[in-house]
Amino acid sequence: MKKTQLLKGVLEGCILLIIKKKEVYGYELVQQLKQSGFEDIVGGTVYPILQKLEKNELTTSVKKPSPDGPDRKYYQITDKGRDYCESFVQSWRELETSVHHLID
Repeated sequence: MKKTQLLKGVLEGCILLIIKKKEVYGYELVQQLKQSGFEDIVGGTVYPILQKLEKNELTTSVKKPSPDGPDRKYYQITDKGRDYCESFVQSWRELETSVHHLID
């Protein structure tokens, strides 16, 4: 089974956990995911998720000038997004426990 298939249901929560720590722009977010062990993640996967999170009011965004070119869109988490993160972490821990029981 490919790791990307497992990630589909988890990536939204992981992205929100990163944004929860500090506001971030898309490319920076992709780099943080890669540094966290998600080496195969690309912008083409992340940007649609960012749009969905904003549409669902889990994040907001603001454009800010970039020293390296065009403006960057920075994402911040909303209160609704923070609630989602708490639920995601709880669900993840329950799932992790269940899978560990099956593996052991």
